Amino acid sequence: MQADSVAKNSKTGGMEYWQKIIIILCLGWVAIWIYRTVLTPIFPEIQGTIGQHSDAEMGLIASFYFFAYTGMQIPAGILVDKFGKKVVLIPGFLLFTIAALVIGNATSLSMIYLGSLLAGIGCGSYYGSAYSLSSENIPAERRGLSTAIINSGSAIGMGIGLIASSFFVKSLQMDWQLMLYMIAAILLIMVLVFAIVIKTPQTAPKPVTQAAAAPVEDVPVPAAGGKKNLFTGKMIAAYVIYFATCYGYYMVVTWLPSFLQQERGFEGVAIGFSSALVAFSAIPGALFFSRMSDKFRDRKIGLIIFLELCAAVMLILTVIAPNSTILLIGLVLYGLLGKLAVEPILISYVADNAPKTGYGTSFGVFNFFGMSSSVIAPFLTGVISDQMGSKVMGFYISAIILVVGTAIFFMANMKKNK
Repeated sequence: MQADSVAKNSKTGGMEYWQKIIIILCLGWVAIWIYRTVLTPIFPEIQGTIGQHSDAEMGLIASFYFFAYTGMQIPAGILVDKFGKKVVLIPGFLLFTIAALVIGNATSLSMIYLGSLLAGIGCGSYYGSAYSLSSENIPAERRGLSTAIINSGSAIGMGIGLIASSFFVKSLQMDWQLMLYMIAAILLIMVLVFAIVIKTPQTAPKPVTQAAAAPVEDVPVPAAGGKKNLFTGKMIAAYVIYFATCYGYYMVVTWLPSFLQQERGFEGVAIGFSSALVAFSAIPGALFFSRMSDKFRDRKIGLIIFLELCAAVMLILTVIAPNSTILLIGLVLYGLLGKLAVEPILISYVADNAPKTGYGTSFGVFNFFGMSSSVIAPFLTGVISDQMGSKVMGFYISAIILVVGTAIFFMANMKKNK
């Protein structure tokens, strides 16, 4: 019967709704991550327009974005559960588009800070909407691999952003502002895609008398189950380890290009390509390990712990590497075993342990705790760089935080459910 259904589907060339969701959510992350990484390789060129500033001040560009993005997670999650994904997601991306144009026309650092805040608010609508859609529509047995495919958009967008800004601005001497105009165009295209593909909420809810056979649509879900279900021991452990995971990753995303250029002597396009190794190597890692978590669901916790400890080791290897070859190997392995590899498994873990209603709120709280580290990491690493003349200590701090977070997660999952 299943084979007949698949054959029928292939003949009509159609695609199931949950498969469309995977594609558009992946593209959404591509757009977001092009923006997130396009500025970091070209800080010197930006300062040519707005004047010279310290590393701490430049690090605040990312911190302002992540401050607004993090602050939006819980409110956006609640709004998603109340009004539906489409109603929250599209206005958010329109504001995101405006923010890119503000930064593209900036003549001062304060104007870039304003654009970063607006971008963070607009982009903050995405996470709760995206993973509510995926959790409600993707079959549980395919959730890990599907989430990895969605998250691979982050790696693709990160690679595109780092390489494009290094190539067009540093090598071809293109005005850095043009990169922001390109991003604004991409975001407008994504708004149209969301409007067309995501199903519209039903205007009049019908009483449920039997199990629905149709696919789950973008219908608002009441946030039930009580706040206490969001703060069980396992959920708190997930928040802690996600904080630790994101801290190291966003420190790398913000400051790796600068570290390679100023402390390792990388130049031009080599800066973007070397930094993008983290992103590109993450794609096969995410697909492989998420597939393993789907296949061996009872080993999910052990796999998370293994990947987090390996990522901590790779962060240290990056700064103690005696030559460029070992450094690049460390970056490849960090991508292969780091945040983008473990995140789909963590999201699957949260989906297993969160209240089964109000997914938007659950993922909003989860991402709030994780992304709060992204507010701290860029600025703190910039301060360390200003005080010590090196970003090496920032890498060590990231590794320590990751080990501590992993230990807390391990202890929280030691007790078996009775």
